[in-house]
Amino acid sequence: MQPVTDPEILAGYLTDASNVQGRADGLFRPTSAEEVAAIVREAQSTRTPLLVTAGQTSTTAGAVPMGGWVLSTENLSTVHTIGRDTATADAGVLLGAFQDAIEATGRFYPPDPTSRYDCALGASIATNASGARSFRYGPTRPWVESVQVVLANGDLTEVDRGTPIPAGWPVPRWHEPHVKTAAGYYPADNLLDLLIGSEGTLGILTRATVRLTDLPAAVHGIVAFFPTRASALAFVRTARAAQRADCNGPLSPRCLEYLDRNCLELAGSRVGTVPDGAAAALFCEQEIHGDEDEHLQAWMDALEAHGALADDTLLTTDDAGRAELHAFRHAIPAGINEIVVRNGMPKVGTDLSVPDDALEAMFDLYEQAPVRYALFGHVGDNHLHLNLLPRTAAELETCKAYYDRLAARAVELGGSVSAEHGIGKLKRAHLRTLVGDDVIAQFRRLKQHVDPGWILARGNLVEPTL
Repeated sequence: MQPVTDPEILAGYLTDASNVQGRADGLFRPTSAEEVAAIVREAQSTRTPLLVTAGQTSTTAGAVPMGGWVLSTENLSTVHTIGRDTATADAGVLLGAFQDAIEATGRFYPPDPTSRYDCALGASIATNASGARSFRYGPTRPWVESVQVVLANGDLTEVDRGTPIPAGWPVPRWHEPHVKTAAGYYPADNLLDLLIGSEGTLGILTRATVRLTDLPAAVHGIVAFFPTRASALAFVRTARAAQRADCNGPLSPRCLEYLDRNCLELAGSRVGTVPDGAAAALFCEQEIHGDEDEHLQAWMDALEAHGALADDTLLTTDDAGRAELHAFRHAIPAGINEIVVRNGMPKVGTDLSVPDDALEAMFDLYEQAPVRYALFGHVGDNHLHLNLLPRTAAELETCKAYYDRLAARAVELGGSVSAEHGIGKLKRAHLRTLVGDDVIAQFRRLKQHVDPGWILARGNLVEPTL
């Protein structure tokens, strides 16, 4: 199998959502796991770097090649089986389409990264992706039953949680922060968990079997507006405690998403539904378990108790209405992108998480941003995305330095430098801040042992040793 070398075709595989530009000498688009294995063996024998890519939705340059070959999983695109308890599909199947097919059978695969209609199943596993529903369901990891993988030596194998880590692999031993996190090699006791979130550095996923659960009978969508940040966060604390106490109770949101005033201005310019006096909003979803009226009453009581602008609350009980609320939510990144284009400068976006008791401290720091910004994200998991919007090259450098300070402070508070986007090539310094030199050395030893030539995903997670 020969690589594609046409520069015009290669150009479509040299960047991802980070907008970092890479380079490559050739492109493979295999149609089977056996072809993937042959390509990996060839890359190893010729010492050619090989980077797997899928939907190119990474924000950390994890899908940007820095020379060598690119392997796209776009033609590994078959959904094999959908059963009651599990479903199996090739790694290149688009996650959202896979989930739609599952839900058509009355079953449910919960992980929901924002890019799920653009990202691939295999990539979502390789990055342990999460999203708004991770507040209730957790990230991708607990939903993966098994994978088919081509390891760095070219071996094609099936892996589940009963598969031991190969003898001699120097598995890192460290303690992850007790927060939502997607940073570094997982301190695993089996091969499957070690591969999940390893960002393509230890092997290339070619197929996966995932766990399914009951499809909720109904889901209500809520956008609630608040006069102050404090009132919104007080409601978050109440709703979070209620959900933890009874995950199917009257007040048991499956997602809690924060939108600051700057976000509301961006959304309001498109949808015109933002009330005067709203300083913040929460976008929430509630699965219906039992009596619908009991759920509604619990929400209305809690919102009123925390000073929400009750008359302006948006509530929907059907799919069409929820789609409108999602359009409201998605108007915000669209507005941010317009500002980025207008400014002619890239945004600087954070992906930090902290423990419950550190959330307001991080809010204080976020709101001291040195340039125009928009703050939104998964507040139920204490995981916000601060979008810094510089207008000049000097402001861009200021924003990068400010991000470094925020990351260091999040670590001091017991948090993570990457809650869901992973490390890729852009956050290696932040990963060192999180784990320290000794653990970075452990990560290097694992990579060096498994892939001595640093062929797979060179530059992801840790600086290559060559």
